[in-house]
Order: sequence, then C-alpha cells, then structure tokens
Amino acid sequence: MRLILVGPPGAGKGTQAQFLSAHYSIPHISTGDIFRANLKAGTELGNQAKAFMDRGELVPDSVTNDMVKDRLTHDDVANGFLLDGYPRNVAQAEVLRAFLAEAKTPLQAALELAIASDEIIKRLSSRRTCRGCGASNEAGATNCASCNGNDLYQREDDKEEVIARRLEVYEEQTAPIISFYRSEGLLITIPAVGTVAEITEHAITALGRL
Repeated sequence: MRLILVGPPGAGKGTQAQFLSAHYSIPHISTGDIFRANLKAGTELGNQAKAFMDRGELVPDSVTNDMVKDRLTHDDVANGFLLDGYPRNVAQAEVLRAFLAEAKTPLQAALELAIASDEIIKRLSSRRTCRGCGASNEAGATNCASCNGNDLYQREDDKEEVIARRLEVYEEQTAPIISFYRSEGLLITIPAVGTVAEITEHAITALGRL
C-alpha cells in the first residue's frame, strides 16, 4: 500500500498513521521524523535545512522534496509506505507524483480525514499535554494516561486563537492538494469523528475497495 494522509491539524493523522502503518506493515513516514533524522546524522540535506532554520527561515520545498525522495529509496518501503505531513502543497504533490512515476511505484490513495473546523477547535483546545512525557490527554484529565504524571498544561498552539490561525494556513496552503488528488482519482474521504478504532475501521474498509 502506497498512501498519503491529508487533513487539517487535529484530524488525528498521526494517530491513524500508526494504526494503518501497523495494519499494512508499511513504514509511517512523517516529515518531522525525516528532518530530525537528517539533522541528527548531519547529512548534506540536514545541513542545508539547518542553515535555513538557523536564520529563522522556512526550509524551502526543494530541500524537503529531496529529503522525502531520499527516504523513499530505503529498503523498508519495498512493500509500500504511508506519508504523513507531506506533500503540504500542490507543488510538492507534483514533485512526488513525478518521482514515484519514474520509480514505477505510483500512489494508490490519498486518504482525507474530514472534520469540521468547530470540532477541531473544540478537540484541540480541550487537550492537555504532559510535561513529563509529552503525551496528549483529553479534557478533564488530572493524570497523564501514558506515564501517570500529574503536570498537565495547555500548549500555546492549542489555544483557540492559535488553532483558528493554523486552520486558516491549512486552507490557504494545504487544502488545495485535496482538489489535486481528487482530480487524480486518488482521493478517499472518511469522517474523522468517533473513536480512534472506529475511524481506523472506516479507513481500512474504504482502502479495501481499491
């Protein structure tokens, strides 16, 4: 299975990626992980990215594209992959399409996790993060579900006004790739509401129709 996940912040892409990766026995590849790996290893691409980051600038698409393309040459993607957080715009989507076409391993689906903006704001603004292990916890939690720590706090990017701006940025920059993959005949949309297990089941059922 060669798959990408798309959807707004708070749709649960990271959580669903873990379950789908395990179900299909394919690596979950996130841009954050790729960046951290290259920076830690001090690769040429990592050094290029660091130079931009040190200047407080966004890492350009060209560097991000090259990091992803390099990651997709590793042996563990022989049976497929799940991309999370890439592509973020149509230009990146076009680069990915060309690279995979050349490798004769085209995408099989772009899975969209659809959820209303007001539900995202409610979901994210109510969660609390554990200072000890960094895990997210539901509203009302007094102890971390992962480590049982009791130092929970609200992250700055989980405040309502920040979430609203993140959603605006998503609509401006990333939402157009949904139209791109719809035109490619690759888009599969499922509702990102319900329990984690229910959403995973919807995703596997929808992908099973391929």
